[in-house]
Amino acid sequence: MLIFKQNMAKKIGQAVSSCFPGTALSDDEIFAMLEYPPDVTMGDLALPCFRLSKALHRSPMDIAKALAEAIQSEELESVNVAGGYLNFKISKTAFAARVAGDIEARGETYGSPMTGEGKTVVLDYSSPNVAKPFHIGHLGTTVIGHSLKLLHEFAGYKCVGINYLGDWGTQFGKLIVAYKKWGNKEEIEKGGVDSLVSLYVRINNEIKAEEDASVLGLPEEEAKAKKHSDLADASRAEFAKLEHQDEENLALWRWFVDVSLKEYQKTYKLLNIEFDSYKGESFYTDKMPAQVQKLRDMGLLTLDDGASIVNLDAYGMPVCLILKRDGSTLYPTRDIAAAVYRQNTYHFDKAIYVTSAAQSLHFAQWFKVVELMGYDWYDKLVHVPYGTVSINGAKLATRTGNVILLKDLFAEAISRVYDITSEKHKDPVECQQIAEKVGVGAIIFYYLSNNRMRDINFMMEDALSFDGNTGPYAQYTFARTCSVLEKTQGDHHVTDAPLSDADFALAKTLSLFPERISQALADYEPSVVTRYILDLCAAFNAFYHDSKILSCEDEKLRESRIALTAATNRVLKTALHLICMQTPEKI
Repeated sequence: MLIFKQNMAKKIGQAVSSCFPGTALSDDEIFAMLEYPPDVTMGDLALPCFRLSKALHRSPMDIAKALAEAIQSEELESVNVAGGYLNFKISKTAFAARVAGDIEARGETYGSPMTGEGKTVVLDYSSPNVAKPFHIGHLGTTVIGHSLKLLHEFAGYKCVGINYLGDWGTQFGKLIVAYKKWGNKEEIEKGGVDSLVSLYVRINNEIKAEEDASVLGLPEEEAKAKKHSDLADASRAEFAKLEHQDEENLALWRWFVDVSLKEYQKTYKLLNIEFDSYKGESFYTDKMPAQVQKLRDMGLLTLDDGASIVNLDAYGMPVCLILKRDGSTLYPTRDIAAAVYRQNTYHFDKAIYVTSAAQSLHFAQWFKVVELMGYDWYDKLVHVPYGTVSINGAKLATRTGNVILLKDLFAEAISRVYDITSEKHKDPVECQQIAEKVGVGAIIFYYLSNNRMRDINFMMEDALSFDGNTGPYAQYTFARTCSVLEKTQGDHHVTDAPLSDADFALAKTLSLFPERISQALADYEPSVVTRYILDLCAAFNAFYHDSKILSCEDEKLRESRIALTAATNRVLKTALHLICMQTPEKI
């Protein structure tokens, strides 16, 4: 519909100039006025003439009547006046022929606005904390982030995907203490991240027990001030040694990182995700002092109770903490240093950060600090937040072990799909391949079906349901198009044979793809694509059931319907790819 709307905007503009000399409206102005009628019986596109009334000094009805007589197009079946509206009804065959022709001509690029040519986008997403499990809480940043990368690549941008690993911080002091006290190298090598998590959970429980024991019997207020744990002290001491490049601790830290990455790569492989960089927090340790000094030299850094801050009162935000009282850095310091490094390295036109909405203030603060520092690319920084995930209403917490691991979730989904597909496919290798694509796709589709800002209370049964508007339904629809096309040969085109309502409805839905892509990019919202996929599946399945395709006796009409099926196959494959899903040709 985007191309049709653009064409109509141009023709309406020409009609306005012809009917009302001296009046000129740009195509863009007219395009913005066009809307879709609430009922398709009224038309396929409408121009409200009320906004033209003042400029043309005519009633909306008179304007509509004059334009109706002046506008002609082979894609129009009729132009009708209803009150102050000009309603356009599309010629089914001409429109479908143009849409299917566009899809065939552009192939994999159909729907791309190509607005990113010559531009670079850096995307920071996924970014799990090393030595912690890859759980359902990481799914949002991972699939939203990767979908946005795919969408930007589709629009012509050069994209750099960065996995900003959480590979530094006091948690490593805890892990080093736990490993030295209770760890075993062979067990870690065998158990991977799960073994590291067990150590992490154990030391946190031990610290809490020591703190509780240290204030046993004391009043609540006094207990808060006197809580103490020898293990917590030891953890801080071990991290301090790590910061001072202690070789033993560095070796352990590198090992923890390697063990974690091996585990994460298994999940990324299932999701078909690759990153261009794994530079984590530790990489920027030696790059922060220069940015701190710049803040100091510019007079932006002030002391507050011994800590170094940037005051943001004038901008309606709390102070941005740059250095603690002991001189150690914080997240804003590292993020500023990382942004400067990425701009110097990649010269980005846009840097996108995909994190929980809970971090929105943090990003607003350090984005403002970057602006105050005089970096002229401050307005190229974009935070894309998303809602929280809970399990049956309970907040996720690594320290207590209250998580659903992604590998377990995917394994369950894959197992369920395998049981279903094994009834139809006897080859176990083929069954496993289908099960992985459909099982993982079910989880991705479930997550990306919702607006990214919506909080999700994760329910296992809902996520793995294969009924209704789900990932398996979308993939099955794609497989259905493959099945039809497998029985045909050569290229097919929409002919001049009259089309049914179901045929035309499918063509209209196909035509909406470019608009939906532009909307998804503008809003940083993959769910726009997901919802479009469901609309396209519904239109194709209605077409499949209502219109004879291969068995159609009218040769010209059969040719048109095969062409529409091929167009659906192409668009559905592209759309599913853009939300990180694979497209098995058989299910």
